[in-house]
Amino acid sequence: MAKSVKLADLAAVLNVSTVTVSKALSNQKGVSEELREKIKKLADEMGYRQPSAIKKTVVSSGYNIGIIIADKFLGKFNSFYWQMYQAVTSKIATKNCFSMLEVISEADEEYTILPKLIQEQKVDGIIVIGRMKEVYLKRMKEVSALPTVYMDFYDEKQTCDSVISNSYFGSYVLTNYLFEMGHKKIGFVGTMLATDSITDRYFGFAKAMMEHGLIVKPEWIVDDRDTRTGKIDIDSKKLIVEDMPTAYVCNCDLTASYVIKCLQENGYSVPNDVSVVGFDNYLYPGLCEIGITTYEVDIHEMARCTVNTILKKIDNKSYKSGIFIGRGRLVCKESVIRV
Repeated sequence: MAKSVKLADLAAVLNVSTVTVSKALSNQKGVSEELREKIKKLADEMGYRQPSAIKKTVVSSGYNIGIIIADKFLGKFNSFYWQMYQAVTSKIATKNCFSMLEVISEADEEYTILPKLIQEQKVDGIIVIGRMKEVYLKRMKEVSALPTVYMDFYDEKQTCDSVISNSYFGSYVLTNYLFEMGHKKIGFVGTMLATDSITDRYFGFAKAMMEHGLIVKPEWIVDDRDTRTGKIDIDSKKLIVEDMPTAYVCNCDLTASYVIKCLQENGYSVPNDVSVVGFDNYLYPGLCEIGITTYEVDIHEMARCTVNTILKKIDNKSYKSGIFIGRGRLVCKESVIRV
């Protein structure tokens, strides 16, 4: 069987980069018309066929969609990002397409070792779930001309389509709910700038506090994770302070479960002494004894929008480019009490 021609083969003959070849064949900007015609002519002569074109010759086959997630988001518990991944793959399957997952290690991200899905040209488009290092995302965009969509984060430094939850408004709603329940001494647990979601949730919390005429006390703002590894680790010395809040807004349900455990270990009852709210409405069974009041993210709506967007980009169809903000709702459970 004859060996299939790859982008790298065309690039080697013309002494140009694979990115240049990819842009020329997909009619993207950044390549002169003279070079574009030369590349297309060589591709025809060598018998190169784009992956998407090959699959279109088989009626029952669709596109290959690569899904990339950083290892730091896939902890020992069945994480929220696994739920996102499952929702995305289910939606991809309904579109008669195929999904391929690649988990990026901390070392690969640190040393900018790009995904094999990109290096080996195995997919027609990429979905990145969860924020990765800025330099890594930038390098991916420089090297690959593949259609890409970010899920659950956005990149303010470069233009890319993103699908995110309404972190800002959700945290705002949660904080206002605590005010409705009589709380005024409210803290926030989450490492700002660790992810876009956490930062946006802090600002939603801060807006609600400002609207009620209250200043956010620095000692009531508690980090929850290592920014490098993403590992959650609550420092009880920072959580348990002399002037205790009556409630904590946590950036996610997993962090909220750690906060509740830490409070209980230090003699506090939740919600009788301190109320706690989370975000996502997802927690691995058995991690917390009480139900956590939270803001539910519509994962399936986010997955639908993400998959529809990536397919339109691959097909080069018109679509609304930019950042899509998914819906959500307040879910009241047992972790909040009226004071």
